[in-house]
Amino acid sequence: MARKVFYISDGTAITAEVFGHAVLSQFPIEFEAITIPFVETNSKAEAVKKQINDSFITTGERPLVFHSIVKPEIREVIYSSEGLDYDFLNTFVAPLEQQLGVSAAPVLHRTHGKANHSYEARIDAINFAMENDDGQTLKHMDKADIILCGVSRCGKTPSSLYLSMQFGVKAANYPFTEDDMDNLKLPEALKRNKHKVFGLTIDPVRLQEIRQSRMENSRYSSLRQCRLEVKEVEMLFKKERIPYIDTTNHSVEEIATKILDMTGLERHMF
Repeated sequence: MARKVFYISDGTAITAEVFGHAVLSQFPIEFEAITIPFVETNSKAEAVKKQINDSFITTGERPLVFHSIVKPEIREVIYSSEGLDYDFLNTFVAPLEQQLGVSAAPVLHRTHGKANHSYEARIDAINFAMENDDGQTLKHMDKADIILCGVSRCGKTPSSLYLSMQFGVKAANYPFTEDDMDNLKLPEALKRNKHKVFGLTIDPVRLQEIRQSRMENSRYSSLRQCRLEVKEVEMLFKKERIPYIDTTNHSVEEIATKILDMTGLERHMF
């Protein structure tokens, strides 16, 4: 049976989830995650405490409880449960107060809330990625921070959206299709912005698997076509000296981080 783990916050619970998942990913066992955001009142905290205690009674194991709770009174309710508590905020806040010589001034929703000064930039970046996805238009390429290129289904769209959502990067993406293969070249809007162009490639066998789930037994999803397109696009990257990475064995988080590392693009943290 999977070990129960609770991610709890009086905000979005994103911080608790990210930290908790990073820690638990080091252990080769199964976890059943329960995320509970916006625990902002004592009554909500008591309801969560009951849920934690019920889990302990049912399973006989104390559930793991990762939380990032700003309000002390809410924290105390969670502390009084049967869970094994891991308090991310206070683990680091007290030592930092001592080192910095400044008392923390906790504000609810500051980490992921609209009060964050970069919020509007983040929304603009997300809108930009959606409007400039999959070569829908080339008229905004001059405004892009980065332009991802590659064959269809190599990971351009999720990588663009992740870059915009997590780092506020204005990412456009452009697909090279079967029709491009006879005379493969960069469109003028991309050639003009070649310093922003970054390539994604993928193993042809993996590409075929992805395309098969979308258009089974078609020319588009044939291994022959996948091999042809990948080969042609990689030759273009080399000819035009466009940096590129292989996405085959990487998550979207890893792809985005590798792109930032190789390009030196500024990260906007939220």
